[in-house]
Formats: sequence, C-alpha cells, structure tokens
Amino acid sequence: MMYIRPIAMTDPARPKGALPLAGGWTWFSHAEVIERDAPPRLVNVAELDGESRDRLAAARPDFGGLSMDRARIMGILNVTPDSFSDGGQFLRPEAALMQARKMAAGADILDIGGESTRPGAVDVAEAEETARTAPVIAALREAGLDIPISIDTRKAAVAGAAFAAGASILNDVTALQFDPAMAATAAALGAPVVLMHSIATPATMQNDPSYDDVLLDVYDALAARIAEAEAAGIPRARIAVDPGIGFGKTLQHNLILLSRLSLFHNLGVPVLLGASRKRFIGTISAESDAQKRLPGSLAVALAGVAQGMQMIRVHDVAETRQALSLWLASTSGVSQ
Repeated sequence: MMYIRPIAMTDPARPKGALPLAGGWTWFSHAEVIERDAPPRLVNVAELDGESRDRLAAARPDFGGLSMDRARIMGILNVTPDSFSDGGQFLRPEAALMQARKMAAGADILDIGGESTRPGAVDVAEAEETARTAPVIAALREAGLDIPISIDTRKAAVAGAAFAAGASILNDVTALQFDPAMAATAAALGAPVVLMHSIATPATMQNDPSYDDVLLDVYDALAARIAEAEAAGIPRARIAVDPGIGFGKTLQHNLILLSRLSLFHNLGVPVLLGASRKRFIGTISAESDAQKRLPGSLAVALAGVAQGMQMIRVHDVAETRQALSLWLASTSGVSQ
C-alpha cells in the first residue's frame, strides 16, 4: 500500500500546478510517497493519480456547522476533579459558565468533558459523568451561548444526555470503540463525530506503547475506524479524525506524528490536533507545571496549522486566537 503525504506550504510564491490542500489555506506542489517496505520518495503533484489529487485538494465539508476553510479553535472545558492541567477549576456550574463565556469570545467550538482521560486516569461512572456535563451544557444554552458544543466522552448514555442538553458534536477518544452502543447512538443522533486514535485505556495506555511504524499504524487505524463508522450509518461527511497525540504514544511517537501530520489529509476528512499542555511539551521544555506550557502549546498548534489542521483543541483560547491571527497575517500578507 502507498501512503501519500502532501508537503504543505504557505509561501505566497505558489508555483503553477500547485493544488490547494483540503481546500484550505495551504497548498502543495509535491508529496512524499511512503511504503512500508521501501524508501520514501518525493514526487511532483503531477505524478499523482487523479483520484489522489482530487481527494487531497477537495474542500472538506462543513463540520458541526463550521466551514473548514480556516483553522478552527476548540476550547477545552473540563468539568472534572482530576484532569491533568485544570482539574477541579470548573466543577461548579457557575465557574464553568464563566469560563465558557470567556472562551466563547475566541473559540469556534467548546469541548466539554466530565471524565479525565489523562494517562493513569480511572473510569468514571456514567451517572457521575452525566451529572457533571449535561447540566453545564444546558446552562450554557439557557444563557444564550450559541456556538457549537462538543461532548468529550466515551459513553453513549453520556453523549445522549449531552445532546439532549444542547451539545452538537461528539468527540470520542476511543473512536467509538469503548462503548458498544456508541456508534449506533452517534448515527441516531445525526452527530458530527471526532474519531481519535488511542490504544488500551487511560489507565494503561502509557505502559510501553509500541508500533511497527507509528505514523502508518495510526493512519491505518483511523482509516479502519472511519470505515466502521460509515458501516454503522455515520456518513463520512460527518466524520473528523484526531491522531491522538499523547494517547498511547511515547515522546518520539508524538514527534514523528507531529512532523508528518499532513499525511492524515489523505483520509479525506477534517483533522483535529489536540496537544495543548501535554506531557511531551513539558519534557522538551523542562516545564513540569502543565499550566506553564503555553509557549510550547502555541508552537505546536501553529506547526499543526502550517500543515493544514482544520481544528486545534486548546486550553488557552485567547492566546491561541492571537497567535493564530498573527501567523495567518504574516503568512498571507493580509490581516484576517
């Protein structure tokens, strides 16, 4: 099997014959062709078959009511006592509402979670997770907040309650694999779904994770999950993927994925990058306090946008919005 990784560019000197990447703000004139048993090779876009060119260049469908022609910011709101960087801060509905309003000024999506999926985290009962999330979502809607709200959960019952309260996107870190009822629930809800790659469970996923080739293995796993979701009745037009940085990956695995994120555009769906404040940022920057990893988080987010990532999941919304605005202005020469 051949894997085609478009080499994403943003330079204003765009050569004749270059194609837009996923209909977005980057373009490509060359691609890296990768095979498991052969050295990678660089080819001109003209050497690709028409189907591959069309798949890589085509604009992605709107996701959750948002166009994918620019990078969208997904703000993280954890209503948990034990999330790795903000656990306990927004457990009270009043605190969550205040934080959500603050985030909404710069975020395109709010992602609300009631169960920590940090390495080593233990499962939370459905009733408890629902009690943490559904009332907050309902309060946000009652307060007039009208931006898309994503529910970050592995459990069908939690997702159902969240959608009843006003959520509109499902973000499942197990790509619909944890709960046997999740795929059918997502299909019945008509929900846009983010399928994230992970292995094992949060409690064990960092216990010596290994891959034959992390980039290609994660790609293949996500391709398989897209196929399973489609078979369950979820149209590809409602699917996005997330390579799952930090979920069952070592530092080196994370860096390999980050350096070649553009491969995932070959799946033909929007791609989300979630790396904000994660442990590998602290390891590289020698910063043990997750709340002090903003500079590293911004660097990784902008590196992802440079490879055409359509959604960036972050804790620090206002800071990311400012950085993204300046990055886009400095690469395009136009104030956005």
